[in-house]
Amino acid sequence: MIPRSEMGAGRPQDIRLGVIGLGRMGMLHAENLASGAKGIELARITDTSAEVARAAGERLGVESSSELESVLEDPAIAGVVIATPTATHVELVERAAAAGKHVFCEKPVSFDTESTLRALAAARAAGVVLQVGFHRRFDPDWADATARIRAGELGDVRLFRTSLRDKTAPRADFLTGSGGFFVDVTIHDLDTARWMVGEIDEVTAFGAALTDPAIAELGDVDNALVVLRFENGALGVIDGSREAVYGYECSTEVMGSKSTVRISGHRRHRSQWLTPGSVASDWVLDFSERYPDAYRLELEAFARAVRDGVEPEITGEDALAAFVLAGACERSWREKRTVRLGHERTATGAVYSELD
Repeated sequence: MIPRSEMGAGRPQDIRLGVIGLGRMGMLHAENLASGAKGIELARITDTSAEVARAAGERLGVESSSELESVLEDPAIAGVVIATPTATHVELVERAAAAGKHVFCEKPVSFDTESTLRALAAARAAGVVLQVGFHRRFDPDWADATARIRAGELGDVRLFRTSLRDKTAPRADFLTGSGGFFVDVTIHDLDTARWMVGEIDEVTAFGAALTDPAIAELGDVDNALVVLRFENGALGVIDGSREAVYGYECSTEVMGSKSTVRISGHRRHRSQWLTPGSVASDWVLDFSERYPDAYRLELEAFARAVRDGVEPEITGEDALAAFVLAGACERSWREKRTVRLGHERTATGAVYSELD
């Protein structure tokens, strides 16, 4: 545990942040900030449960509270990390913006377009940074591959493929508030596709509930396949699963006219055990094991945007684009047809709309 005598001992130039919500993602962010994210001081953590906040504060050595105002009304705190349930995001973004706090918000901003636009407008009107948590853009492997694609090393992109699979399905109480498979899971892949390849003109989605009958009863799926057609003519395929059994996997391949890049690497160790007739290697269990650097780097990027007064690397418009695409995937699955999309480029990203 960090000694309490060191609380608030950050360097003067550090950006002081508060974390709101101490569920799985909130604790992950708090732990990364408390362990020394570059250019950031974790000033305070809050949760609606006073017991959860107190225990986490003692363990991390930071001030804690069950009162949101303790963060929003503290003039020394420059920004907040919102990691609460999605249904609360818009209100919290609006309140933080009104208090002059910069905002890092977990995805999605909201479960509907109208309130997402309201949150974006609130941040824009207040002149605060709003960055949304698409961590894959900050993973060193994906970031390096994307930079080399943009430098022309891959040539013209012809095919994009990505997989996102969890080891075990989450609890039913999580699924009821998740927004559905495409908004909760596929949204990451759609953002990655836009980032690495370009804007998307068409989506065709297929889905099935194969893991748990309760998921079908919720009107949701636990396995899905999405076919993409990009504006530049390239094709794409996304596959996702709530329960892959063997472990967590997030892999991507982009094939071009000059070369192909493949990104995987889901092992804790590089050793393999060879026994008669088989080869065995270990495998990560979840996203926190696969992306320890990405989650830290996205917050460091947020702090730089706050410090330098510039647009974040992932804007609210990027989050909205991925959300609209995820909604188009769900509509395609439910209506058993291809959904075409339009997109208008703006200074802060592309604005998507369904054409039919």
